[in-house]
Amino acid sequence: MDNESSRSFHQAAHHDVGPPAKMEVPATRPSVWLLRKTFLVLDMRRRIPMKTLVWVLALGAVMIFLDACGGSEHRAEAQGSVAEESPTVAAAKVVLRNLSRDVVLTAEFIPFQEVDVLAKVSGYVKEIRVDVGDHVQQGETLATVEIPEMQDDMVRAQATIDQAEADVNGTRDEIRRSEAAHEIAHLSHQRLAEVIKERPGLIAQQEIDDAHSRDLVAEAQLASANSRLAAAMHKVSVTRAEFAHVKTMLAYTRVTTPFAGVITKRYANTGSMIQAGTASQTQAMPLVRLSENSLLRLILPVPESVVSLVRVGQGLTVRVPTMNRTFPGKVARFSGRVQLSTRTMDTEVDVPNPGFTLVPGMYAEVTLTTESRSHALTVPITAVVLGTGTETTGTVMTIASDGRLE
Repeated sequence: MDNESSRSFHQAAHHDVGPPAKMEVPATRPSVWLLRKTFLVLDMRRRIPMKTLVWVLALGAVMIFLDACGGSEHRAEAQGSVAEESPTVAAAKVVLRNLSRDVVLTAEFIPFQEVDVLAKVSGYVKEIRVDVGDHVQQGETLATVEIPEMQDDMVRAQATIDQAEADVNGTRDEIRRSEAAHEIAHLSHQRLAEVIKERPGLIAQQEIDDAHSRDLVAEAQLASANSRLAAAMHKVSVTRAEFAHVKTMLAYTRVTTPFAGVITKRYANTGSMIQAGTASQTQAMPLVRLSENSLLRLILPVPESVVSLVRVGQGLTVRVPTMNRTFPGKVARFSGRVQLSTRTMDTEVDVPNPGFTLVPGMYAEVTLTTESRSHALTVPITAVVLGTGTETTGTVMTIASDGRLE
């Protein structure tokens, strides 16, 4: 505007409004302030020249345009901040894996078989050859029991056999004599009988009857001798059986191992008096305790929910936490009955232990695989939304080629 118009504007402002004040334009919306001032100027339009009024309106339009451009930039920045605050989620690729459903059970190693070795006969321990920790083979001598009276029993049994055999020999001689006497008596009777047939009345009937009687007596004596021989031979068999019994009992004085294993406990020492193993277990004292540790057992309490999935020969992994090692094993047998108190079924797992690395009494964790899938499509479990109610399937969100979720 020209100088005259400017002076007129300022004079009108100073005359109506008062002394000039410092005009502060808000930093956020300067156009609002300009519009208010424009309305004030319009209110004073009767005193302002038209040319000045046009310049004021033009200046207000320019300020409004600039404010609108600045507002667009502010809105763009606000939208960018909102976009930056959008949630970010993790994504994972679908991969092929071997999946399995496992049940981890805890059990204690026990020997495959373990017995307390007792002596069959009573006596004193003459010698004991093993101690705790010794590895023995099947049939190896563990100890020797001394029974002095057993030798006397052997001598008595042998003498009884000799006497019985002598009786057999004497009876056989008697049989031979009886056979000879019977043969003579029989021939005499036959000859007299033939004479009577050829020449009746030559020999008295009494003489013939006596010969026949002697024949029958000799035959009876022969039969009696045969019976005595049979009895003597039976006695020989009995005495020999008694001798074999004594000999067998004498062999029991040598205590041997029933199977290969490890001596885990020793009860007796040299000179200890031990009772026969057939006596009451409260009185009989074992010699040693023998354990077969080359093969160990694990008795697992399998829950009722997976009992139907257990199979004989099923392979599994045995982990020993104290050793931080795993060993192979397999299901060898199971009871086939669920215990009412625990609702579990005893299942035995055989674990080979050829190097005696494992020791009975150790705890082990057994991973029993009840179900498995090979080369299955897998995603993290956190990415699966499980169904609710009657729905049993789950859903997952996938990323499309354009980056959108489906």
